Amino acid sequence: MTGRCLRFLAILLASFALLARPALAQQILRDAETEAFMADMSGPLVKAAGMEPRNVQVFVINDPEINAFVAGGQYVWVHSGLIAQADNVNQLQGVVAHELGHIEGGHIIRSAEGMKEATGITLLSLVLGAAAIAAGGAEAGMGILGAGQQAAMGKFLAFSRAQESSADLAGARYLSKAGVSGKGSLEFFKKLQNLEYRLAIPQEDSYGRTHPLSGERINVLREVYTVDPAWDKPVDPQLEARFERIKAKLIGFVSEPTQTLRKYPESDQTIPAHYARAYAWHKSAYPQKALAEADALLAAMPHDPYFLELKGQILLESGKPADAIAPLREAVKLTNQPLISTLLGHALIATEDDANFAEAEQVLRNAVARDRENPFAWYQLGVVYERRGDTARAALATAERYSMMGQDAMAMRSADAALQGLKPGTVDYLRAQDIAMVSRAAVEQQRKKK
Repeated sequence: MTGRCLRFLAILLASFALLARPALAQQILRDAETEAFMADMSGPLVKAAGMEPRNVQVFVINDPEINAFVAGGQYVWVHSGLIAQADNVNQLQGVVAHELGHIEGGHIIRSAEGMKEATGITLLSLVLGAAAIAAGGAEAGMGILGAGQQAAMGKFLAFSRAQESSADLAGARYLSKAGVSGKGSLEFFKKLQNLEYRLAIPQEDSYGRTHPLSGERINVLREVYTVDPAWDKPVDPQLEARFERIKAKLIGFVSEPTQTLRKYPESDQTIPAHYARAYAWHKSAYPQKALAEADALLAAMPHDPYFLELKGQILLESGKPADAIAPLREAVKLTNQPLISTLLGHALIATEDDANFAEAEQVLRNAVARDRENPFAWYQLGVVYERRGDTARAALATAERYSMMGQDAMAMRSADAALQGLKPGTVDYLRAQDIAMVSRAAVEQQRKKK
């Protein structure tokens, strides 16, 4: 019976861990235009929350669910499905404001408090239940265990609902201070409410849920938003236009091409529709049709850096790297954006022309200097170093790549190899030392767990 009790505790504690930790294994969708838009869209809200915009980042992950979350640090993770389902930028602003409320309130850290209290209830019920069973009251003991589980879960869920309500009100404050209407927030909660109706979720009581019912949240927030001076403030038309662009390109990238083409048919000649179809045709391996859509975009805005990036990407991935260089160079010149710089570096290397390698090295070094968290940029830089015969720096670039991918053993080996060829005391040598030390410690820790 003791063994069964310990197994029961492990399962319950695991359930709390799953509730508190969102799934971070999804693919992060990194895109220069989307990241620039997210920074500009969220900037006023971040300032209203008393945080520094350069320290807060909003990322998109490839997940069709309508969801967003925070999971430590000052990062907001938005599912691609949420953006696809949002009708306008104001709805997205409402969601991001809510998530900022979780960051400003320290809810991820404080979740440990809720789990601690719930775990205490569980442990107490285990002790009392075991005592009752030992005294011959098996049925009573099992009843105590079941009641303890229910009480512990109820305690944690109540704690979670309180955090969600707090984040709702905090988000409303940020929207108000930033002069952004709360209409989008209410509209999005109504979307969630309609989803609850379709899923036949009971609407009488939110007990047993991590979040309050959407209807409950709407009722509370309506009283706050409708009296706010920003309630009737219109959406910034430029921000809305940018939102429609990133929504269309996201749908084109993550959806099946047939779905994209149904949503954005050939008869739709708007900028977002051309954008979505370009990605759909490119995914379907119709490069000429994809290029035609990209050229339509450039005809409307010849020097838009993201349209230039799109054309360069299509050309590069269609086996024409030399043709991709010109549009990508112009895009880099206009934005100095590290993700686009990495694409240019890739095109230069893919030409297999030694004359392009000096430029590729410069472009890629600038890219990783401004964005170190890009494994593909480090890979490309390693290729450049290898072609030049600089095996030590090629090994260091490989170590950087494996380190950020969490492949500690490979990072350690690559860093050790780099140390053999780098001059002691240099910046590169010290960086290789750091990677080797951190990776070795991680490998040793993994061995001890086994």
